[in-house]
Amino acid sequence: MKKVLFAASEVVPFIKTGGLADVVGSLPKCFDKKYFDVRVILPKYACMAQKWKDKLEYITNFYMDFAGQSRYVGLLKMVHEGVTFYFIDNEYYFSGEKPYGDWHWDIEKFMYFDRAVLSALPILDFRPDVIHCHDWQTGLIPVYLHDSFWGGEFFRGIKTVMTIHNLKFQGNDNAARFMALSGLSSYYMTYDKLLKDVDGNMLKGGLVYADAITTVSDSYAEEIKTQFYGEGLDGLMRARKNDLRGIVNGIDYSEYDPATDKMINCNYDINSVFEKKIMNKRALQSELGLTCDDNKFMIGIVSRLTDQKGFDLIAYMMEKLCQQDIQIVVLGTGDQKYEEMFRYFAWKYPDKVSANMYYSEAMSHKIYAASDAFLMPSLFEPCGLSQLMSLRYGTLPIVRETGGLRDTVQPYNQFEKTGTGFSFTNYNAHEMYNTVMFAHYIYVDRRDEWNGIIRQAMSKDFSWQASAKKYQDMYDWLIG
Repeated sequence: MKKVLFAASEVVPFIKTGGLADVVGSLPKCFDKKYFDVRVILPKYACMAQKWKDKLEYITNFYMDFAGQSRYVGLLKMVHEGVTFYFIDNEYYFSGEKPYGDWHWDIEKFMYFDRAVLSALPILDFRPDVIHCHDWQTGLIPVYLHDSFWGGEFFRGIKTVMTIHNLKFQGNDNAARFMALSGLSSYYMTYDKLLKDVDGNMLKGGLVYADAITTVSDSYAEEIKTQFYGEGLDGLMRARKNDLRGIVNGIDYSEYDPATDKMINCNYDINSVFEKKIMNKRALQSELGLTCDDNKFMIGIVSRLTDQKGFDLIAYMMEKLCQQDIQIVVLGTGDQKYEEMFRYFAWKYPDKVSANMYYSEAMSHKIYAASDAFLMPSLFEPCGLSQLMSLRYGTLPIVRETGGLRDTVQPYNQFEKTGTGFSFTNYNAHEMYNTVMFAHYIYVDRRDEWNGIIRQAMSKDFSWQASAKKYQDMYDWLIG
């Protein structure tokens, strides 16, 4: 039996701010339990829902040295859907209304978490063959394992994997403060180790010292070796190219299933999509006060409203889009300028634009089920989950060819009748607009072709099983 421990700052269903939580919550369930014992460790946040806190089982507590003080570490656990989850408890660090807050405070809190994870393992009596670290919040685990824990017999030979979910966020802080908090010596504050510019960098530490590096799509693994996408770490990515692989994310097919989804108005599958999907469109048009018309081309957007997600392109073309025979339904929060932009167009074109500047899991499912197309023109996208969800619901993605969007959406070829969506290459507002209008043309004038693309989209398998097999192969390679 091979033992693997996932370490992450957020995990569905306990705490979620983004796609990282979906990945770490879904993937461990999909490993072959005959060969792999995969467990997960995360912080016990005060802002977790009470129903989860009530189910936690206290194991023990201990004290460890951290940042020049003796710090409490509480250990709790819970088995959920066949997976064991461990929780690190410390009210000083993990209280607060949100899992993340002030940047400097977050650096200290996750340094504490990384040291606590390793310190807890002998007490939990679980010795993993591999510790799989996710994003910058766990970047010091491979470093600590190489540094102060390496002398212990228990830790010798444990391998580490570092997964990059988004290279933009790196966990950096002033080098002097970084050393004082982490307890790491000046040996590590060099450019070939943890130093980047004048800062210590948690993610860089993980990328230097991990035995293997993964990211969440093949294309993103190639892109981050370039200056444009590399966020200042492209040289390191090129240096470690033999240890770097892309494994595309999946989605939980039991949660995102139009045939059983309790959040949508009318259930359907690939055999009934053309009769029943329309019921969801009618219901959403009615609920949001849009013109009720089966033939309106409805575009859904569920996203953080940021430049990374391509909203500057949408803003540039929004007036022109609103002059076409289409409807746009937006769900999400983010930069104020984009929230206000969508509110303005919803006021100006109330029959065409619905601006929902909040987040709701139920509303997101309704949009996936009701829309004809899903717009995602990202500047960069390590993997992206929304396009996988829209494919699952027979809602055709319109995406820019970058990262995981390029790997998961096959652009429609009119001549060969192949493809699962629509895409454009350059980060250009006019190119995006022309692609939207091409999709609109196929929808309006060539409905049989449109329906063929829906059938191809819903036939794709982006469940976690395929990805889990690739992770298993990597663990086998690491463990030997």
